[in-house]
Amino acid sequence: MTQNYRITLLPGDGIGPEIMAVAVDVLKVVGQQFDLAFDFQTALIGGAAIDETGEPLPAATLDTCRNSDAVLLAAIGGYKWDSLPSHLRPEAGLLGLRAGLELFANLRPAKILPQLIDASTLKREVVEGVDIMVVRELTGGIYFGKPKGIFTTETGEKRGVNTMVYSESEIDRIGRVAFETARKRGGKLCSVDKANVLEVSQLWREGMTKLASEYPDIELSHLYVDNAAMQLVRAPKQFDTIVTGNLFGDILSDAAAMLTGSIGMLPSASLGASGPGVFEPVHGSAPDIAGQDKANPLAQILSAAMMLRYALNQPEAADYIENGVLQVLQQGDRTGDIMSEGMNLLGCQAMGNALIQILKTK
Repeated sequence: MTQNYRITLLPGDGIGPEIMAVAVDVLKVVGQQFDLAFDFQTALIGGAAIDETGEPLPAATLDTCRNSDAVLLAAIGGYKWDSLPSHLRPEAGLLGLRAGLELFANLRPAKILPQLIDASTLKREVVEGVDIMVVRELTGGIYFGKPKGIFTTETGEKRGVNTMVYSESEIDRIGRVAFETARKRGGKLCSVDKANVLEVSQLWREGMTKLASEYPDIELSHLYVDNAAMQLVRAPKQFDTIVTGNLFGDILSDAAAMLTGSIGMLPSASLGASGPGVFEPVHGSAPDIAGQDKANPLAQILSAAMMLRYALNQPEAADYIENGVLQVLQQGDRTGDIMSEGMNLLGCQAMGNALIQILKTK
């Protein structure tokens, strides 16, 4: 029996519409193979929404997202909107979407694909076999804590304030996502904090340690964030699943991403307690190559695979796409960002077509 899913598409800005079109074509093919039917609705976000409505996240977009099974987002932002006030910039649309859908957990995989191992800036023996998932808390911590702002003191001097704050319940819910994620992977979870100097991290560590008793099958370890950053570069294979707060996660997930050599290959997922998650590539909108058919659509396609796995509970279909991506790389097809000598340079659309040919020959 065919299973039906409502998917909201947010193509956004820059290369977004190009890579989204390719991902939709891939999903249609996979839908036929696995008896899945997708009802796609397209909505505005970011710069495209600002140009049309004057705001980065129109209420209609949030409503459409809320009424779907999952949200597939491409990319937002560009030089054109950089001079707008912060609450009207494209990035505000993304923060608003996360808040509006109550997405508190960000999942960022950093997996070395064997065909791209030489694209990494680290030695082959250091990165070969790396497969890390960073689980980052997304709606708390120093980005959202209050008080925040720039204040003038009694002496007339300006003083900038941000507050790092986590409650027990916030720590508990991100911890549960991390333990469950580790259970689906290698059974090892490393919690990253700064408990030697930050009280908020002491509470974080206490919460993670308490949760561990409910997950006896998961091996929990703790690292201070500075050591974790060093270990990611020194010996990344020691990590399976990492859980950390908003600020540390923002930094460490990008560091982990660069182990793979190209940020253009990496997907991500943002999940809430209930309701639709948002699945998006970690790269930006690349306005300098927009509209030139040069973009790498594979991170967008792998984000669609994450959507199948984590939102729609279709792991076989997700595996099918991920294996197809490996095969397309195996046959030597590359976009400009991952091009190397002797490989076959393809544009965005052609890369999508090459993958679809593989997926059709099930």
